[in-house]
Amino acid sequence: MSSKIILVTGASSGFGRLTAEALGRAGHTVYASMRDVTGRNAVSASELTALADADIRPIELDVQSELSVESAVDAIIAESGGIDVVVHNAGHMVFGPAEAFTPEQFAQQYDVNVLGTQRLNRAVLPHMRAARTGLLVWISSSSSAGGTPPYLAPYFAAKAAMDQLAVQYAREVSRWGIETTIVVPGAFTKGTNHFAHAGSPADEARVAAYEAGPYAGFGDAVQKAFAAIVPDDADPTQVADMITAVVDAPFGKRPFRLHYDPSEDGANVGFAVLDRLRAEMLHRVGFADLLQPAEPV
Repeated sequence: MSSKIILVTGASSGFGRLTAEALGRAGHTVYASMRDVTGRNAVSASELTALADADIRPIELDVQSELSVESAVDAIIAESGGIDVVVHNAGHMVFGPAEAFTPEQFAQQYDVNVLGTQRLNRAVLPHMRAARTGLLVWISSSSSAGGTPPYLAPYFAAKAAMDQLAVQYAREVSRWGIETTIVVPGAFTKGTNHFAHAGSPADEARVAAYEAGPYAGFGDAVQKAFAAIVPDDADPTQVADMITAVVDAPFGKRPFRLHYDPSEDGANVGFAVLDRLRAEMLHRVGFADLLQPAEPV
């Protein structure tokens, strides 16, 4: 296994932090990106830096800022000579009735979960294309093809858009020798901060209308019902271990999509059908070569 230069977004907590730690312990140089490295995330940054037997380098990066993204990528390339792997992990969850979220809140969800990946791809891909090699790892969501609880509409809509973007990017960069793996975690109520840090609807009057009607107490009921089907031993570190195994795999042997869903919401079945249909269409129109990365020149 050769050591790689890896950029992980949203690495201050949750899957991002677990992934940065796992990759660092595996011998890679990991740039653990986050916002406010010297402020509210200073403790996380210092803990990652201090991790024994790992080369983890916290770096300031806000996926909602093109300038921030470009500055971080330029700094990494200047320091390490390139970027071999990008882990698109940064994201934010909101919880509440869809109607109570303003259009601006929906736009913010898309900005973080979808446009953030686009900003980073535009900064990194010219370097990967020049090198004719690279790996994009996308952290998707089982909600895009499995059973979905209500009250998470803005987040689920954004994650579905990101997954579709990942699929299309895979086809459009494969001839450059750039590989893609989409990792699909299920819901976790322990070990991540998704629900604890979830945003709320801005339109409190509409929330009150739902609470005063047939959906009184529904938010609590949803969280309890879905927490009940997540096994007590569901371990989010398994997601980080899967990503590490993908990075360590040889060229051409990395899976297009991986699942880890202890609650078994059916996304593995849904995505199997969707990915097969998409692949069959490419075969039908003569573009089957896009399903595999081109060999390095």
